[in-house]
Amino acid sequence: MPRTALYAGSFDPVTNGHVDVIRAACRLADRLVIAIGTHPGKQPIFTVQERLDMLREVCAPIAKKEKVEIETATFDRLVVTAAKRAGATLLIRGLRDGKDFDYEMQMAGMNSELAPKIQTVFLPASPATRPITATLVRQIAGMGGDVSAFVPALVEKRLRARFAKKS
Repeated sequence: MPRTALYAGSFDPVTNGHVDVIRAACRLADRLVIAIGTHPGKQPIFTVQERLDMLREVCAPIAKKEKVEIETATFDRLVVTAAKRAGATLLIRGLRDGKDFDYEMQMAGMNSELAPKIQTVFLPASPATRPITATLVRQIAGMGGDVSAFVPALVEKRLRARFAKKS
């Protein structure tokens, strides 16, 4: 039976940090479901469809190279509910620093209570991607800064286009 993992986030935008975690997760699973969480109170810069499209474009070469099936999905409920729906037994979480670790440990504990058969796996960020956050990328791009070191090329192009429309 193939091992399925779920990696959830907002991916607004997809960063090199996300890609780093996706590559590492591909070494642990036969099938990786990348799930975009939606929340009516959040104002993302990219629509859900735009984020799904970016993830698919960025991840297709990774999936091919790693011989892993990668799917994208959305969810608006608990992450463990999304994992169950996807048939995942692993929840993938990326860690940049101790602050992430503290928060993610709390979430892992709660998720374990809600869904004992789903195991949370922490993947440390590579040194080059540790400082990258989608929030900082959005702020830098919104102020006209160069984010090419922090996001895949196609995402950088879409960020430039998005913020050019707003100026």
